[in-house]
Amino acid sequence: MPSEGERLRIVFICTGNICRSPAAENIFRHRAEAEGLLPELEIDSAGTGGWHEGEAPDARSAAALRHAGYPVDGFARPLRARDYGAFDLFVCMDCTHVREVVDRGAPRERVVLIRHFDDTRSHDDVPDPYYGGHEGFTEMIAMLEASMDGLFARVREELARKRGR
Repeated sequence: MPSEGERLRIVFICTGNICRSPAAENIFRHRAEAEGLLPELEIDSAGTGGWHEGEAPDARSAAALRHAGYPVDGFARPLRARDYGAFDLFVCMDCTHVREVVDRGAPRERVVLIRHFDDTRSHDDVPDPYYGGHEGFTEMIAMLEASMDGLFARVREELARKRGR
């Protein structure tokens, strides 16, 4: 079992950490467990703001996750100053998050946009479904799932680098 310092630390980022980033975290964690990579990873999610700190994922996001066969875990938290040096990969849901995370101090080479891992994408952002209906949450799950193969390829590269140290 890798020690904490040997694990690849990944954080998924959205605005309030109740819709997109916890969905991405739960999908990613589920797949990492299925692929046997979970012991090598530390997975978290956070928001650029702290409005929902301590809250469970939005009920519509949770319902969409459960409908797609994923567990629903976690509580909202904001990004904190210590996070910028602690995580190996910041996986952002939209371009505004990338800018904000880099501006706050995350190394640019560690900040990625999740949709860039989907070669079939028609746009770069996972739209915020918060102010819409249930269909927005279903579309969000589909976008996140479509990005997972590419994200896992990147994670495997990062893990190989860590193992090679």
